[in-house]
Amino acid sequence: MIDAFFSSSILEPFTAFSPAHLTALALFVAAACLLFVYRNQIRTRSRWAFALRMTLLAVLVLTEASLHIWYIACGVWSAQYTLPLELCSLMLLTAILMLITRSRFLTGLVFFAGIGGAMQALITPNLAYTYPHFRFVQFFVAHAAIILSALYMVWIERFRATWRTVFIAMLSLNGIALIVYVIDRLLDANYMFLRGKPDTPSVLDMFGDYPLYLLAEEALALMTFTLLHVLFFVLPQLLGRGRNS
Repeated sequence: MIDAFFSSSILEPFTAFSPAHLTALALFVAAACLLFVYRNQIRTRSRWAFALRMTLLAVLVLTEASLHIWYIACGVWSAQYTLPLELCSLMLLTAILMLITRSRFLTGLVFFAGIGGAMQALITPNLAYTYPHFRFVQFFVAHAAIILSALYMVWIERFRATWRTVFIAMLSLNGIALIVYVIDRLLDANYMFLRGKPDTPSVLDMFGDYPLYLLAEEALALMTFTLLHVLFFVLPQLLGRGRNS
């Protein structure tokens, strides 16, 4: 049982929107709802807030560390394929620094790029293994933790974004993509799918072939960042003004 859980062999391939996938999504939604419902109680109790921040930090560190241990143990670690240079891997590492430093700049980046990328990954996973397998559990826990960490900074630490934050996040994301593209060329790799679409079905399939889908990704990122900003910051502010008037 343990050997099968950690095996590098694909005994049963992942299927999008299977019962296992839908259950993982439901658990994530439940966790986000609980964080929202109890946000005031957590915020007013510093020990609860600290414990939650440390728990999220531990989950992020353990999921990323365990992934690379698994790569090495299975003999599949490769600079060409397994460096933490995918968008969600980079946002996971950024989220770790964010939770340690509580940096407003890092929070803006994780909130927009992290939530945008992780949400897409949760809905259309680039994943070969299904439940019960280590990679399935690690994948969904890691991506959920990225989003929950960003929501923690908004709902508990009271991070507030502006349109300038959106612009900085877009600029930072493009800067990251440029650096990763250079590394892709040097390693003949395809991190962040900057040189080709993933093999598994994804939202990129809707946007044409290379390099047209890269332009569509830019537009999708801007739309996603704008939607997140409106939903989490603009609308609550407008509703707050309406209640106070």
